Amino acid sequence: GAAPARPRRRAARIRRGGGEERGEEGAEAGARRRGGQRGARAQPRGPPEEGRAARLRGAEELRLGSTTFALTGDAAHNQAMVHWSGHNSSVILILTKLYDFNLGSVTESSLWRSTDYGTTYEKLNDKVGLKTVLSYLYVSPTNKRKIMLLSDPEIESSILISSDEGATYQKYRLNFYIQSLLFHPKQEEWILAYSLDQKLYSSMDFGRKWQLMHERVTPNRFYWSVTGLDKEPDLVHMEARTADGHTHYLTCRIQECSETKRSGPFSRSIDVSSLVVQDEYIFIQVTAGGRANYYVSYRREPFAQIKLPKYSLPKDMHIISTDENQVFAAVQEWNQNDTYNLYISDTRGVYFTLALENVKSSRGLEGNIIIDLYEVAGIKGIFLANRKIDDQIKTFITYNKGRDWRLLQAPDTDVRGDPIVCQLPFCSLHLHLQLSENPYTSGSISSKETAPGLLVATGNIGSELSYTDVGVFISADGGNSWRQIFEEEYNVWFLDWGGALVAMKHTSVPIRHMWVSFDEGRSWSRYSFTSTPLFVDGSLVDPGIETQIMTVFGHFSLRSEWQLVKVDYKSVFSRRCNKDDYQTWHLHNQGEPCVMGERKIYKKRKPGAQCSLGRDYSKTVVSEPCVCGQGDFDDYGYERHSNNQCVPAFWFSPSSLSKDCSIGQSYLNSTGYRRIVSNNCTDGLREKYMAKMEKCPGKAPRGLHILTTDGKLVTEQGHNATFVILMEEGDLQRTNIQLDFGDGIAVSYANFSPVEDGIRHVYKSAGIFQVTAYAENSLGSDTAVLFLHVVCPVEHVHLSVPFVAIRNKDVNITAVVWPSQAGTLTYFWWFGNSTKPLITLESSISYIFAVEGMNTVTVQVAAGSTLIQDTKEIAVHEYFQSQLLSFSPNLDYHNPDIPEWRQDIGKVIKRALVTGIPDEQILVAVFPGLPTSAELFILPHKNTTERRKSSEADLEQVVEIVFNALNQNLVQFELKPGVEVIVYVTQLTLAPLVDSSTGHSSSAMLMLLSVVFVGLAVFLVYKFKSAAISHLVGDSKPENFMLSIKMPLGICAEIFFARC
Repeated sequence: GAAPARPRRRAARIRRGGGEERGEEGAEAGARRRGGQRGARAQPRGPPEEGRAARLRGAEELRLGSTTFALTGDAAHNQAMVHWSGHNSSVILILTKLYDFNLGSVTESSLWRSTDYGTTYEKLNDKVGLKTVLSYLYVSPTNKRKIMLLSDPEIESSILISSDEGATYQKYRLNFYIQSLLFHPKQEEWILAYSLDQKLYSSMDFGRKWQLMHERVTPNRFYWSVTGLDKEPDLVHMEARTADGHTHYLTCRIQECSETKRSGPFSRSIDVSSLVVQDEYIFIQVTAGGRANYYVSYRREPFAQIKLPKYSLPKDMHIISTDENQVFAAVQEWNQNDTYNLYISDTRGVYFTLALENVKSSRGLEGNIIIDLYEVAGIKGIFLANRKIDDQIKTFITYNKGRDWRLLQAPDTDVRGDPIVCQLPFCSLHLHLQLSENPYTSGSISSKETAPGLLVATGNIGSELSYTDVGVFISADGGNSWRQIFEEEYNVWFLDWGGALVAMKHTSVPIRHMWVSFDEGRSWSRYSFTSTPLFVDGSLVDPGIETQIMTVFGHFSLRSEWQLVKVDYKSVFSRRCNKDDYQTWHLHNQGEPCVMGERKIYKKRKPGAQCSLGRDYSKTVVSEPCVCGQGDFDDYGYERHSNNQCVPAFWFSPSSLSKDCSIGQSYLNSTGYRRIVSNNCTDGLREKYMAKMEKCPGKAPRGLHILTTDGKLVTEQGHNATFVILMEEGDLQRTNIQLDFGDGIAVSYANFSPVEDGIRHVYKSAGIFQVTAYAENSLGSDTAVLFLHVVCPVEHVHLSVPFVAIRNKDVNITAVVWPSQAGTLTYFWWFGNSTKPLITLESSISYIFAVEGMNTVTVQVAAGSTLIQDTKEIAVHEYFQSQLLSFSPNLDYHNPDIPEWRQDIGKVIKRALVTGIPDEQILVAVFPGLPTSAELFILPHKNTTERRKSSEADLEQVVEIVFNALNQNLVQFELKPGVEVIVYVTQLTLAPLVDSSTGHSSSAMLMLLSVVFVGLAVFLVYKFKSAAISHLVGDSKPENFMLSIKMPLGICAEIFFARC
């Protein structure tokens, strides 16, 4: 649908949103059936249909030439998309749809076409396929005859192409689902398509064939080349995720976009949804150290960091405008929530000065941020903004692109001619500056390039902006003076180069009249456009400038078909204008004739002249430069005080701008005044305020900083670590730089030029390295230090714990990490049901278990951003007995030596041993490695602590039963059919052995030397009678006594006594 010329721009988001129109598609929002949501409206005053207008002409009913056409059969359809080819074409296309909000898809559609400006329509469903369900209508912005229709992806993925303004179509199947299209601004055949799965495709034949460009592109972050700036017309700018998982700014040509053909104009990764390519500028965002940093490239030059006031500390940034070689940006600073500050830049978009604080913001229907700023069309430098002051929203206007702002003077009289008492600054006119997201309404404010100085807006008079008591106001002199034309909300459109205005009431009741004015809203004539009142869903004015045709669409009742009313205004223009029908008017700012350094004179039709302008009309601007005054200047880092003098801000050092020049060179030293970009003043104060050429002062290095490009202090071994060196003051060209990476390697540079894009280095080992930057020139030196953690990604952790432990005794627990040389690791230990971990830098920890039973141990190992975990259980008892087991050799053949197999075999052995013994008293742990061996633990019965002596006797009985069975080779199990495995007694130990391996390659495997005594096995209990202990140890303390018995042939047996 047609869009208003030069609207208040929706923010092109550097932290989030898009700033570029995605083809010319019919918008759905406005053409919906009545019953959809609308904002709260003020209660009507005056007649229920028209309200009160500025002086009405005549009492007789005037009629406009109109015809009505019903889209028969589409009564159930609840959405419509309208396209009017314009450029004096008589073709109108309408796509109606039944959108099922529960399914989230289109279930029915109809395509209609008119060739007589909307008098009659032909249904084209048979030409596109009776079973084809259409979801979107696109039109080439460079050739309105080329139409593209998309089918609903829930049913099929295909496109229909027309080259004759929708008369005939060719259907092409797709192997992907289109989410959005972007047409080339010059080449009518070239299209970019973005798929639902985030892939970007290109076509050079208007969608007949497609080629994949990239598989991981950020939504709405792809742009065509800009003519005159990019060398190749088929170049595409995109924001995409690369194989390393980071987001990068990439460029490539549409037919040469393989991995090797892509370029990265910015060497580092960028923030997601931050790339904006607009006119001469490219913007990106990089967050480092928790702070957002913004970069700009002007005319495809190398990126430079954007300089905002030092303590703005932005949370969010939007690009509002890039017109006339200057950037208008909205920045949400650290202490703002629902407001933004407006900043304006120098030509290169690097240095920004504050234009207005605390501008109101809101969110659109799609969650996008909308800044309450409106750029007046037709006259450069005029902006309107809604500013928040003491919890009140007030409207301000500027005539010098944000240098000075003032409140709007309210009209002297109301719509009835009664006087209005409204004294500045306590009372003023406030306007709603939101453009309609629905292209079928005029929006709350509008202006046109073809009608300079004419503004129409919805607003109110008072101390602040209101959303209830609103009317419509008009200005014919660029916002200097205002008149009220309606007491309620109306949609107002410009006809015939702005020489006539058409108004239709914004209401939820059916209407049949509209209003026409030929004298800039001073008087209005009421015309009927239909004999039956119509629920109006939207209106579309012919985008052709010369014609005077409007299409109104709606319903006679809430359940009727769509009604399309063609309204022809030609009859209200009595003749063509001649030279006597024109007058001139002078643009001014509250009487000051110089606006943006010029005196401008415009030509317009005399109010009341009911003539048509015609195709050869020219607004004929006469301009001459003005003498420069203080209002024509500002500069970065300077603040204007109450005496109108510019002085440096407390954080700004004017000499800091000279660090890019060397001794013997010269630089332009600001006086605190810089002529506003696109201001055309001359002479006067220009020479006085012009930056002065001065010799570059020599300075010692100061404020040296070193950081990594991603702001992190950790990197992976074997990967590039990129360091950036910054210096606040000093001669960049004559300062030597040395960077010591801390691993025995250092690099030196004669000046800063080679290090501007960062210094890369690959660490071959893990650890913590002290990285030192040293800057020196003939006047001094400075040093900066950074400690970098280099880690090797950990892949696996194995928790090495004993199977059984003694209550209230230290237990050593170890986390074995692979690979072993992983650098500095952090260990988080959880024991039992604890909610807070113990944190260590060591892989081992000693812990005392105070509770009997099964205790859980969990360890997490952190290396950089990687976190891995393992969990084990330990049986904790006051006492227990254990016995080493061995097996018949045939078990080794079937042993894969993996943890899962050992756990399963342990269960099999346990079942073979338990014959009348409680299951919880037997624990079997199979050791890693070959030959296969295991340890048998015989545990006391549950809850036997208080009857210790009797339970020890019971435990000895269990031991005897198990021992006898093992000694007589009675314990065996069938591993698989034909494979019987016998379990034997091996050496006894009271030192629980630990499973410290996860596979064949474990270096911690314990080799066991077995001593077999025929018919003899020695069982030890963790608590012996005192007499037995005394016999063995004499006067020694009966704790932790160990007896080693040397045996022949180098074999030894060890007996461990635990606490007595």
